[in-house]
Amino acid sequence: MAKKKSILDLMRMKKEGEQVAWITAYDFPTASFAEQAGMDMILVGDSLGMVVLGYKGTIPVTMEDCISHCQAVRRGAPNTWIIGDMPFGSYQVNDQQAVENAVRFLKEADVDCIKLEGGERVKSRIRAITDAGIPVMGHIGLTPQSSGQLGGFKAQGRHVNSARALIKDALEVQEAGAFSLLVEAVPPEVTAFIAKKLDIPVYSIGAGACDGQLLISGDMLGKFQAFTPKFVKKYANVAEIEVNAFKEYINEVKNGQFPTDDHVYHVLESMDEFEKLFKEFE
Repeated sequence: MAKKKSILDLMRMKKEGEQVAWITAYDFPTASFAEQAGMDMILVGDSLGMVVLGYKGTIPVTMEDCISHCQAVRRGAPNTWIIGDMPFGSYQVNDQQAVENAVRFLKEADVDCIKLEGGERVKSRIRAITDAGIPVMGHIGLTPQSSGQLGGFKAQGRHVNSARALIKDALEVQEAGAFSLLVEAVPPEVTAFIAKKLDIPVYSIGAGACDGQLLISGDMLGKFQAFTPKFVKKYANVAEIEVNAFKEYINEVKNGQFPTDDHVYHVLESMDEFEKLFKEFE
């Protein structure tokens, strides 16, 4: 059984140049399979709003949604470092609200840390949560919760001025006490500079090579069909497998091919006794 990663392990991996491989997961079986495969970390992302709950974005996701899915993932992956993603509205009001909800993640969902979006504007939130003894992962670049302000789900940092702002955000996140940083949809040249500049691990989702890579499980497995970001590599097409299996099942049911004798439980007493039973109700 693999030993759960710790912050010290993640720092060592950065220092030694060992890449961290992690995914999002939202349910018991996916988390279980990820742990069996040797995944370094699992993020229970608010992307569950789209991938699992069918929302158009992440905004409707609640604390209760996130905690429930974190609990399922923890049951599936008891020996994996798990990150709880703080949903929109759970930390925007003030530092106290942010700490209270971060505490809920640890107490109710048994995660190892939390993640929140933003740079300089959430600096006080990061510091307050870390001061409460809770590890925080930052998240900059394309931040889905604020995609409306960013002009939609678009890559960030492709021009000098926006790249400068991202670098400043990264430094602010580290200075506030975050133990790591996720960079999303940013040019690899900018990400590489940030990873070299920061002492903490810097991870990528669609942002090129740095200290590790994140993908959404529904994307990489081919389960989420609404759209596929450019940065996703599909390692399987589970949707096609499931649709074909459902079609085969429907066909066999309608044609009387399922169930067969292999799929039923027969009576344990003589049929004569059961015939007498049935006659009692005639």
